[in-house]
Amino acid sequence: MNIERFVEARKAKGLNQNELADGICTQATLSRFENNGQAPSLKILIQLCHRLDLPLNELFPKVSPKYSDLIEKMDEAEFALIVSEYDKVEAIIQTIDTEAIDNEDIRLRYHYLKAFSMIYHQKDPMQILYEFDQINLSESTETASIYRLLAHTGTGMVYQQMGELEKAEFYFSKVLDKIYDYTTETMEDVWRVLHIVFQGSQFYASISEIEISNALAEHAISICADNHVTYYLARAALQLAKNAMATNEPTEKTLELIYDARAYSKINRNKIALAELEVMEQKIKQQ
Repeated sequence: MNIERFVEARKAKGLNQNELADGICTQATLSRFENNGQAPSLKILIQLCHRLDLPLNELFPKVSPKYSDLIEKMDEAEFALIVSEYDKVEAIIQTIDTEAIDNEDIRLRYHYLKAFSMIYHQKDPMQILYEFDQINLSESTETASIYRLLAHTGTGMVYQQMGELEKAEFYFSKVLDKIYDYTTETMEDVWRVLHIVFQGSQFYASISEIEISNALAEHAISICADNHVTYYLARAALQLAKNAMATNEPTEKTLELIYDARAYSKINRNKIALAELEVMEQKIKQQ
């Protein structure tokens, strides 16, 4: 973000930090933004820019038109990732010419998508961790923020696949300490937060920490509701139903969760979840 342009606009208006912040935010919030690069919420930033007669887009790095096709590919790959079309993600990633990428956000996004595609195709763990290192070692602290959380999540998944659960939990706990407070500004941010929360729910269920898993699955559902996103509703509801079965919850409660998950799965046309739910329902009714 071009903070120098923001400060320049404030000074051109003849405003000090207190005068600009008045009625919008605290002077401390504005100071943290100007001096430490800690951006306020998008709502506050818009109000500050409006008072300065400064177009918001002047604060963000320009993405050259030459990237339009590349961004379109990555949008398609990321959407395929959240709807579990992993072969499609891999196919798209293979068409991307990494030599043509000289934009930091796009570069980090590429490594994130490639690494998760490799996880779901169970590629060499060391190669996957190498991809995540490209994110973790980035010097762009602001741009890399959400990508680092995704990298930690993916690293936890890699260690989980390797059976090193203590290491896996270290990374998941590191992420979950921060994800509840993460401010989403774009729909892509929402997708990424949901991805992190859902994977965390699955991991904690796998180590029988059902209470934590339930809390994360319920958090995923609330994010979906707040942002009118349906893609993870079915998967989060299915996890809650699995957790109820694992802890021998009353049949009535478990069936209710299964029926909720089925309804969401029908909306999303998630055939895999529907088939799994059918098996779960029959198993419950036979008990």
